[in-house]
Amino acid sequence: MSMPKPNLPEEMDYAMPTQNVFYARYEESKTESKADPGPMYHFVKRFLDIVLSCIGLVLTAPVFLIAAICIKVEDPGGKVFFKQTRIGKNERPFEMYKFRSMVSNAEEMKKELMKYNEVSGAMFKMKNDPRITRTGRFLRKTSIDELPQLWNVLRGNMSLVGPRPPLPDEVAQYTEYHKQRLKVIPGCTGYWQVGARNSVGFDEMVQMDLKYIKDRCIRLDLKIIMQTGLKIINSKDAY
Repeated sequence: MSMPKPNLPEEMDYAMPTQNVFYARYEESKTESKADPGPMYHFVKRFLDIVLSCIGLVLTAPVFLIAAICIKVEDPGGKVFFKQTRIGKNERPFEMYKFRSMVSNAEEMKKELMKYNEVSGAMFKMKNDPRITRTGRFLRKTSIDELPQLWNVLRGNMSLVGPRPPLPDEVAQYTEYHKQRLKVIPGCTGYWQVGARNSVGFDEMVQMDLKYIKDRCIRLDLKIIMQTGLKIINSKDAY
Protein backbone atom coordinates (compact mmCIF):
# COMPACT_ATOMS: atom_id res chain seq x y z
CA MET A 1 0.00 0.00 0.00
CA SER A 2 1.46 3.40 -0.98
CA MET A 3 1.79 6.08 1.67
CA PRO A 4 -0.54 9.09 1.20
CA LYS A 5 1.09 12.33 0.16
CA PRO A 6 1.23 14.60 3.22
CA ASN A 7 0.63 18.33 3.26
CA LEU A 8 4.27 19.39 3.33
CA PRO A 9 5.40 22.99 3.89
CA GLU A 10 5.51 25.34 0.91
CA GLU A 11 8.36 24.87 -1.57
CA MET A 12 9.20 21.46 -0.17
CA ASP A 13 8.94 18.58 -2.61
CA TYR A 14 7.68 15.29 -1.23
CA ALA A 15 9.52 12.06 -1.95
CA MET A 16 9.91 8.75 -0.19
CA PRO A 17 13.64 9.11 0.59
CA THR A 18 15.82 6.11 1.14
CA GLN A 19 18.55 5.89 3.74
CA ASN A 20 21.17 6.45 1.02
CA VAL A 21 19.46 9.65 -0.06
CA PHE A 22 19.63 11.01 3.49
CA TYR A 23 23.31 10.12 3.86
CA ALA A 24 23.99 11.79 0.51
CA ARG A 25 22.32 14.97 1.75
CA TYR A 26 24.12 14.95 5.09
CA GLU A 27 27.06 17.19 4.20
CA GLU A 28 24.83 19.68 2.40
CA SER A 29 22.28 19.86 5.23
CA LYS A 30 25.06 20.11 7.82
CA THR A 31 26.40 23.20 6.08
CA GLU A 32 22.96 24.76 5.74
CA SER A 33 22.04 24.14 9.39
CA LYS A 34 25.08 26.14 10.57
CA ALA A 35 23.40 29.37 9.49
CA ASP A 36 22.18 31.13 12.64
CA PRO A 37 19.34 33.68 12.36
CA GLY A 38 21.15 35.99 14.79
CA PRO A 39 20.80 37.26 18.39
CA MET A 40 17.76 39.43 17.67
CA TYR A 41 15.81 36.39 16.50
CA HIS A 42 16.71 34.46 19.65
CA PHE A 43 15.78 37.41 21.87
CA VAL A 44 12.39 37.98 20.23
CA LYS A 45 11.67 34.23 20.10
CA ARG A 46 12.38 33.86 23.83
CA PHE A 47 10.31 36.98 24.59
CA LEU A 48 7.36 35.55 22.67
CA ASP A 49 7.79 32.17 24.37
CA ILE A 50 7.58 33.77 27.82
CA VAL A 51 4.66 36.09 27.04
CA LEU A 52 2.55 33.59 25.08
CA SER A 53 3.17 30.69 27.49
CA CYS A 54 2.13 32.89 30.46
CA ILE A 55 -1.02 33.98 28.62
CA GLY A 56 -1.71 30.39 27.62
CA LEU A 57 -1.34 29.06 31.18
CA VAL A 58 -3.72 31.71 32.52
CA LEU A 59 -6.36 31.28 29.82
CA THR A 60 -6.30 27.47 29.96
CA ALA A 61 -6.43 27.23 33.77
CA PRO A 62 -10.10 26.07 33.68
CA VAL A 63 -9.15 23.44 31.10
CA PHE A 64 -6.36 22.22 33.40
CA LEU A 65 -8.88 21.82 36.24
CA ILE A 66 -11.47 19.96 34.14
CA ALA A 67 -8.84 17.68 32.60
CA ALA A 68 -7.41 16.87 36.05
CA ILE A 69 -10.86 15.97 37.39
CA CYS A 70 -11.63 13.72 34.40
CA ILE A 71 -8.30 11.91 34.69
CA LYS A 72 -8.81 11.31 38.41
CA VAL A 73 -12.42 10.13 37.99
CA GLU A 74 -11.38 7.49 35.47
CA ASP A 75 -8.26 6.40 37.34
CA PRO A 76 -8.29 7.62 40.99
CA GLY A 77 -4.98 5.91 41.78
CA GLY A 78 -3.04 7.41 38.89
CA LYS A 79 -1.28 10.74 38.57
CA VAL A 80 -2.75 13.71 36.72
CA PHE A 81 0.52 14.74 35.09
CA PHE A 82 2.94 12.53 33.24
CA LYS A 83 6.62 13.42 33.49
CA GLN A 84 9.00 11.94 30.96
CA THR A 85 12.70 12.42 30.19
CA ARG A 86 13.24 13.90 26.74
CA ILE A 87 16.33 15.04 24.87
CA GLY A 88 16.66 18.75 24.19
CA LYS A 89 19.11 21.10 22.54
CA ASN A 90 22.65 19.72 22.20
CA GLU A 91 21.42 16.35 23.51
CA ARG A 92 20.74 17.67 27.03
CA PRO A 93 18.01 15.71 28.85
CA PHE A 94 15.08 17.43 30.57
CA GLU A 95 11.72 16.50 32.09
CA MET A 96 8.75 17.15 29.79
CA TYR A 97 5.22 17.39 31.20
CA LYS A 98 1.92 16.22 29.74
CA PHE A 99 -1.51 15.31 31.06
CA ARG A 100 -1.49 11.57 31.65
CA SER A 101 -3.41 9.98 28.81
CA MET A 102 -2.35 6.35 29.35
CA VAL A 103 -2.63 3.68 32.00
CA SER A 104 -0.16 3.90 34.87
CA ASN A 105 2.07 1.06 33.57
CA ALA A 106 2.23 2.34 29.99
CA GLU A 107 6.03 2.36 29.79
CA GLU A 108 6.23 -1.30 30.81
CA MET A 109 3.62 -2.24 28.18
CA LYS A 110 5.51 -0.41 25.42
CA LYS A 111 8.10 -3.17 25.08
CA GLU A 112 5.39 -5.68 24.19
CA LEU A 113 3.77 -3.30 21.73
CA MET A 114 6.89 -2.31 19.76
CA LYS A 115 6.13 -4.96 17.13
CA TYR A 116 2.93 -3.07 16.30
CA ASN A 117 4.71 0.24 15.68
CA GLU A 118 3.05 2.02 12.74
CA VAL A 119 5.82 4.57 12.10
CA SER A 120 9.15 3.71 10.57
CA GLY A 121 12.45 4.71 12.15
CA ALA A 122 13.37 5.81 15.68
CA MET A 123 9.87 6.69 16.82
CA PHE A 124 6.84 4.80 18.18
CA LYS A 125 3.25 5.48 17.11
CA MET A 126 0.23 3.20 17.28
CA LYS A 127 -3.23 4.39 16.27
CA ASN A 128 -5.22 1.98 18.44
CA ASP A 129 -2.79 1.97 21.35
CA PRO A 130 -4.42 -0.13 24.13
CA ARG A 131 -2.56 1.88 26.79
CA ILE A 132 -4.61 5.02 26.11
CA THR A 133 -7.53 5.65 28.48
CA ARG A 134 -10.93 6.94 27.36
CA THR A 135 -10.19 10.37 28.79
CA GLY A 136 -6.70 10.22 27.32
CA ARG A 137 -8.05 9.56 23.84
CA PHE A 138 -10.09 12.76 24.00
CA LEU A 139 -7.16 14.72 25.43
CA ARG A 140 -4.94 13.55 22.59
CA LYS A 141 -7.56 14.15 19.92
CA THR A 142 -7.88 17.77 21.03
CA SER A 143 -4.16 18.14 21.92
CA ILE A 144 -5.17 19.17 25.46
CA ASP A 145 -2.68 16.61 26.77
CA GLU A 146 0.12 18.87 25.47
CA LEU A 147 -0.92 21.97 27.43
CA PRO A 148 1.39 21.32 30.43
CA GLN A 149 4.31 21.80 28.05
CA LEU A 150 3.61 25.52 28.31
CA TRP A 151 5.40 25.18 31.67
CA ASN A 152 8.40 23.70 29.84
CA VAL A 153 8.31 26.68 27.47
CA LEU A 154 8.21 29.13 30.36
CA ARG A 155 11.19 27.39 32.00
CA GLY A 156 13.17 27.47 28.74
CA ASN A 157 13.42 23.70 28.21
CA MET A 158 11.23 24.06 25.14
CA SER A 159 10.02 26.71 22.71
CA LEU A 160 6.55 27.12 21.24
CA VAL A 161 7.95 26.20 17.81
CA GLY A 162 10.72 23.73 17.05
CA PRO A 163 11.42 20.03 16.47
CA ARG A 164 9.63 17.70 18.87
CA PRO A 165 11.90 16.45 21.70
CA PRO A 166 12.70 12.74 21.29
CA LEU A 167 13.07 10.01 23.89
CA PRO A 168 16.55 8.87 24.99
CA ASP A 169 16.07 5.41 23.43
CA GLU A 170 15.11 7.06 20.14
CA VAL A 171 18.21 9.26 20.14
CA ALA A 172 20.32 6.14 20.74
CA GLN A 173 19.27 5.05 17.23
CA TYR A 174 20.07 8.41 15.59
CA THR A 175 22.72 8.84 12.92
CA GLU A 176 24.76 12.05 12.70
CA TYR A 177 22.27 13.24 10.10
CA HIS A 178 19.33 12.77 12.49
CA LYS A 179 21.17 14.48 15.36
CA GLN A 180 21.10 17.77 13.46
CA ARG A 181 17.52 18.25 14.65
CA LEU A 182 18.91 18.44 18.21
CA LYS A 183 20.92 21.60 17.49
CA VAL A 184 18.00 23.87 18.42
CA ILE A 185 15.60 24.12 21.36
CA PRO A 186 12.77 21.62 20.88
CA GLY A 187 9.23 22.89 20.45
CA CYS A 188 5.57 22.16 21.14
CA THR A 189 4.73 22.40 17.46
CA GLY A 190 6.48 22.63 14.10
CA TYR A 191 6.38 21.77 10.41
CA TRP A 192 5.66 18.11 11.19
CA GLN A 193 2.60 18.85 13.32
CA VAL A 194 0.97 21.29 10.91
CA GLY A 195 2.05 19.58 7.70
CA ALA A 196 1.84 15.83 8.13
CA ARG A 197 1.90 14.64 11.76
CA ASN A 198 1.23 10.86 11.77
CA SER A 199 1.07 10.48 7.98
CA VAL A 200 4.84 10.35 7.40
CA GLY A 201 7.73 8.25 8.66
CA PHE A 202 10.65 9.23 10.86
CA ASP A 203 13.08 10.21 8.08
CA GLU A 204 10.49 12.47 6.47
CA MET A 205 9.90 14.11 9.85
CA VAL A 206 13.64 14.77 10.21
CA GLN A 207 13.70 16.30 6.73
CA MET A 208 10.91 18.69 7.74
CA ASP A 209 12.68 19.59 11.00
CA LEU A 210 15.89 20.43 9.16
CA LYS A 211 13.97 22.61 6.72
CA TYR A 212 12.53 24.51 9.69
CA ILE A 213 16.00 24.96 11.22
CA LYS A 214 17.29 26.31 7.91
CA ASP A 215 14.33 28.68 7.32
CA ARG A 216 13.48 29.71 10.92
CA CYS A 217 12.46 33.30 11.55
CA ILE A 218 9.87 35.04 13.73
CA ARG A 219 7.41 35.32 10.86
CA LEU A 220 7.65 31.58 10.21
CA ASP A 221 7.20 30.80 13.92
CA LEU A 222 4.04 32.93 14.11
CA LYS A 223 2.72 31.29 10.96
CA ILE A 224 3.26 27.80 12.41
CA ILE A 225 1.58 28.81 15.69
CA MET A 226 -1.50 30.03 13.80
CA GLN A 227 -1.58 26.91 11.61
CA THR A 228 -1.33 24.77 14.73
CA GLY A 229 -4.49 26.39 16.12
CA LEU A 230 -6.34 25.57 12.91
CA LYS A 231 -4.94 22.04 12.94
CA ILE A 232 -6.21 21.44 16.48
CA ILE A 233 -9.73 22.49 15.43
CA ASN A 234 -9.58 19.89 12.65
CA SER A 235 -7.62 17.29 14.66
CA LYS A 236 -8.47 14.13 12.73
CA ASP A 237 -4.79 13.09 12.46
CA ALA A 238 -4.04 13.16 16.19
CA TYR A 239 -3.62 9.95 18.17
